[in-house]
Amino acid sequence: MAILVIAVIGISFAASIIFLIRRDKLHVKHGLGWMLLALSLVLSGFAPAIIDWVGSHLDIAYPPIFAIVVALAGVGIKLLLIDIEQSRIELRHHRMVQRLAILEAELLDIKHEREKLIDSDDQDGGSK
Repeated sequence: MAILVIAVIGISFAASIIFLIRRDKLHVKHGLGWMLLALSLVLSGFAPAIIDWVGSHLDIAYPPIFAIVVALAGVGIKLLLIDIEQSRIELRHHRMVQRLAILEAELLDIKHEREKLIDSDDQDGGSK
């Protein structure tokens, strides 16, 4: 019964990922990692003997723990990739804010120069 539950969870997880990708809530680039996780859940649900076989060949006393460790490592890697992407986005955001500040300063300088030109033209025109 537990095997069926794990398979259903995997299928539901995969369907959720596909739904989020189709609704543009999750970018395909990020969805691929989660789909890999969902497919591994489905595989372990329908063919738990694979985990037992791999675990026994690696001399693991309790093979299901191998699946847990691999899953934790996969989630850890996914979280690391998310942090890397977030750092890249924050850096890009910071640089855009700096560029905007520079452009605003340049625009302000141009406005001041324009006002000075207009004032000097008014003074020259009024004295003639």
